[in-house]
Formats: sequence, C-alpha cells, structure tokens
Amino acid sequence: MSVPPYPRARDLLADKVVVVTAAAGTGIGSATARRCVEEGARVVVSDWHERRLKATADELAELGRIHAVPCDVTSDDQVRALFDETVARFGRVDVAVNNAGLGGTQSILDMTDAEWSRVLDVTLNGTFRCTRAAAQRMVEQDHGGVIVNNASVVGWRAQQGQAHYAAAKAGVMALTRCAAMDVASHGIRINAVAPSLAAHPFLAKVTSEELLADLAGREAFGRAAEPWEVANVMVWLASDYATYLTGETVSVSSQHP
Repeated sequence: MSVPPYPRARDLLADKVVVVTAAAGTGIGSATARRCVEEGARVVVSDWHERRLKATADELAELGRIHAVPCDVTSDDQVRALFDETVARFGRVDVAVNNAGLGGTQSILDMTDAEWSRVLDVTLNGTFRCTRAAAQRMVEQDHGGVIVNNASVVGWRAQQGQAHYAAAKAGVMALTRCAAMDVASHGIRINAVAPSLAAHPFLAKVTSEELLADLAGREAFGRAAEPWEVANVMVWLASDYATYLTGETVSVSSQHP
C-alpha cells in the first residue's frame, strides 16, 4: 500500500514549548520536531551528535522557532541542563518527547555486559532521566504538562537478537505507567508510543535488507511506517485531544501476529 499524503497542520500545539531528544538526522525524533513546529510549538531539539543537531535545527528554523541544545541522555547533568536551558530561553516546558534510544542485534549467547548495559543506559535509563527532569520542571511550574516516551512493539513481542533492546523498551512502558501515577495529581500526563517498523536511513545501516523486507511483509499495509506517521501519534498525545489519557502505551503498528 502506498504512503498516504502528508497531513496539513492544525495548530494542535500552538504556543506550546516542546523538548524533543534524539532529534537530529532523519528518524522519528526529527520528524516529531518538524511536526511540533508545524503545529505551532516552540521547539528545543536535542541530540548528542552536535553537527547533525545543528543541521536539523537550521533546517527547521525556516518553519518556526527552534533552539538546539546538545545533550547525552546518559549524563544526568546534561539532561538537567537541557531542561534548565529550555526554561531559561522560553520560560517554561509544556511537552517533553523522550525519543532517545539505542538498539543493536546480538544473541543472548554472545551478548557482553557492556553491550547489555549500553543499550539499557541510553534507552531505559536515559528515558528515566529525561522523564524525571521534565516532570520536576512541570511540577515547579504548576500548570501541568505532557511527557511522551518512545517505546517499541518489541517490548511486547519476541524478536531474535533483541533481548537488551526489548528489555529496555518493556522497561520504558513500565516506567511510563508508574511515573504517570506519580504525577497525575499535578495535572501531568505521561504516555508512550510503541512503533513496530519505521523507515529511515539509520535503520537501514544497522539492519539487513532481508530482515527489513521480512518485517515490512508482516505489516498489514505491506510497508514500514514513515517517521512522520509515528510523529503524528506523538503530537496527538501531546495535544489537548488526549487530556484524559495517561499511563498508556499506544501501538503505532499495522503488524499482525
């Protein structure tokens, strides 16, 4: 099935201040940052790769108000600095999209402690650090807020060579559920998306063509999602159309068993 037309903006995030991590490049993060700008938000984009981050910020600056802050989510000091700078520049933070994650393929038989720990530290611990920092700022502001975490369907499903990534993403889902309960009384919502397969150049570099073709063939639409199709769901969760939804993980998938 062919890719549908790119949807027009509807000001779903008008005047909101949004932080998006891992926003450099051409994946879900940069697509989300673009959609947020198009929907009227002021956006802080962040990534550990400064050159790609600057290129992304320069490109998006043509659409609206963008500010770039380098950040490695494995460093709590850098995560806190990211949200401090957002508040210093725009006065507040309304939405945090925690997109940073690290994958890889390795059998549990050969996986080292270092490989396991690296994926968990970026994907799960990084999401925890960003969720904590964003929630703390939102509580201080006392006008609510939204946090959207990027999980994955492998947090539910078995896939060969993905024990570390699947464990991390299942942890993101559990973190999302429990953290949402901690901050609900402050009017803060925390949800997650769980994409199955989103097509972008970085994925093609780390995944074989055979595996990508196999995974796409399992999708009901016979293709991978475009990154902006995942971003659309993130934007909806961040918007006022999802005000009664918290602690949930929304599957962005057409995959059948």
